[in-house]
Amino acid sequence: MRGWLIAVTEVSVVVIDGMALLVVIAGTVAAFVAIVRALFSPLPGRDRRAVWLTYARWLVAGLTFQLAADIIESAITESWESVGRLAAVALIRTFLDYFLERDMNEVRGTARATETPAPGS
Repeated sequence: MRGWLIAVTEVSVVVIDGMALLVVIAGTVAAFVAIVRALFSPLPGRDRRAVWLTYARWLVAGLTFQLAADIIESAITESWESVGRLAAVALIRTFLDYFLERDMNEVRGTARATETPAPGS
């Protein structure tokens, strides 16, 4: 039974990591195309912000998938060295996710503040 669980877990981790890779690649390609377009037709500042916010969302999604794979992988990890390495990778991914989310919220807040007209105008 344990052998079957390990085999399913290993396949699941590879599949989820593959999904994360596809998400990051798709987001990177979309951001690259948007930036190349911007080189030929200048985008206003808020449109450039939108490109980076969209790209950040793709990266957060990819990191979330990778973190899910790390959690699943931790169920079958047997050596303390592997657990430590897995914990370090998960911690780094969690911090990246946190700071990307924070930056996205900050940019959204700034964008709302600049778009909202002052009272009485």
